[in-house]
Amino acid sequence: MVGASSSWSRALVQVSPYTFSAVGIAIAIGVSVLGAAWGIYITGSSLIGAAIKAPRITSKNLIRYVPSGVKDVIFCEAVAIYGVIVAIILQTKLESVPASSIYEPESLRAGYAIFASGIIVGFANLVCGLCVGIIGSSCALSDAQNSSLFVKILVIEIFGSALGLFGVIVGIIMSAQATWPARSA
Repeated sequence: MVGASSSWSRALVQVSPYTFSAVGIAIAIGVSVLGAAWGIYITGSSLIGAAIKAPRITSKNLIRYVPSGVKDVIFCEAVAIYGVIVAIILQTKLESVPASSIYEPESLRAGYAIFASGIIVGFANLVCGLCVGIIGSSCALSDAQNSSLFVKILVIEIFGSALGLFGVIVGIIMSAQATWPARSA
């Protein structure tokens, strides 16, 4: 029984655009936090292991006894904050639409734009969190071996954290397409 009623396009059109919007917002914040947590886990485990060989890296004097792994954790936490910021931006894009125009093409486009924006931001931040975590891990291990490498790897880590910003920028640009139909007076 293959027909038009069982096609994917028909199924996607019958799902409420508010559902797509809600899922996109949830993905933006949830996957971003997952990326941050994963990056912190990777960095933290290597930092603790490297501190056994060189206890000085736990109290690296960056700005008065700040642990050298703290900057990695801050970069990873920024990834989660990016997801929260974009989720708030996407939430403000939601508007009330009369039930008669909920499935109009403009409503569907708005729901899909918020959904796509959430996916882009969430997965860009997941990859960014992993990238920062892996670089932070190598920074902790290399700093335990040779303290002169710390600043060089820190610069590389800043480049890795830019991936999350790129995802946020693309997500904001995508969310600009989310315009709901005007209410009729």
